[in-house]
Amino acid sequence: MSKTLHELVTDDPTTDAHRHAYNAAFDELGLNWHWDAATYAWVRSRGRDGLRTYLEREHAHLLRAYEADFLVNAIESAKARCQAGVAAHHSVAATRAARNGGAFAHSAA
Repeated sequence: MSKTLHELVTDDPTTDAHRHAYNAAFDELGLNWHWDAATYAWVRSRGRDGLRTYLEREHAHLLRAYEADFLVNAIESAKARCQAGVAAHHSVAATRAARNGGAFAHSAA
C-alpha cells in the first residue's frame, strides 16, 4: 500500500536537512528553485528517479540544453557538498560548545 502525499510530509529533522541541502544546492547552481516540504515529499515518493521525474515535469526546458543525467549528477553533487558543509559547521559548533562546558560563549561588546 502506498503512502499518501500527506503521510510523506513530515517534521523529521533528517528529512528537513536533506530538503534544505537540496535548496542550498539549487542556490549554488544558480537555479531559482525552492522545494517546500510537500514538493520534497512528492519527489521522494517517486523513489530513485524522483529528481529526474521532477526535472521532466517542472523544468523540461532544461532538458533541451542538458542531458538529464548531467543535471541530476550536478544537483546531487552540489547537495552532497552542502550537506558536508553543514555537517562540518555543526561539528565545529559542538566542539566549541564542549570546550565551553556545553554553553556557547558570549562576548561582551
